[in-house]
Amino acid sequence: MTHPHPTPEAPQVTVRGEGRLEVEPELARIGVSVRARGTDRASVLAALTSRNAEAIALVKSYGEAVAALETGALSVTPEPARHGRGERVRGYQGWVHLSAELTDFTALGELVTHLADLEWTRVDGPWWSLRPDSPAHAESRRQAVRDAVRRAREYAEALGTSLVALLELSDTGLAPGMPAQAGGMRMAFAAESVEAPAPLDLEPQRQTVTSEVAARFTMAPPAL
Repeated sequence: MTHPHPTPEAPQVTVRGEGRLEVEPELARIGVSVRARGTDRASVLAALTSRNAEAIALVKSYGEAVAALETGALSVTPEPARHGRGERVRGYQGWVHLSAELTDFTALGELVTHLADLEWTRVDGPWWSLRPDSPAHAESRRQAVRDAVRRAREYAEALGTSLVALLELSDTGLAPGMPAQAGGMRMAFAAESVEAPAPLDLEPQRQTVTSEVAARFTMAPPAL
């Protein structure tokens, strides 16, 4: 029989358990910004549409290596004249932001290199991460529970007694490693290269997954 409150006949011990894993990433996210600029709105829109379609087609050409492709913000903005009064416009600029997630890191370097070689295109990333349902999260939680039981037993053994029952187990928060933005890169080219550049060699950044639990146990009365 367990007791909700500690008593001399049923003392309790409360511990914290921690789990920590270092694992290889499962996803790589990149950002792609396509731009166009000119003195005529229609020509800017046409160039932006063409360059955006080219970038999307290039990403999609990598098939199953691409887990997700999304279009973010789109903007076409007039540029006011630097001198003079009124609402004079000296030109227009526009951009479209894309984001893509890849699971095949072998193809990643090649795709990033080809994207950065497109006209007026900027590439940011990669940012490494794990899938939300990655087995690493579950293993980290199991590790935290085992750690909590081990700690509680050590306290009980130090008192010359043993654990009797688990009263409570709570998840105090799972904190998977965030994509390391500091490790990302940025490349931008205003015009196509004459020769296709060699694919970049990108080394995946290992991810840290941590879990923490709080556990409360009852112990057999120690002989103090």
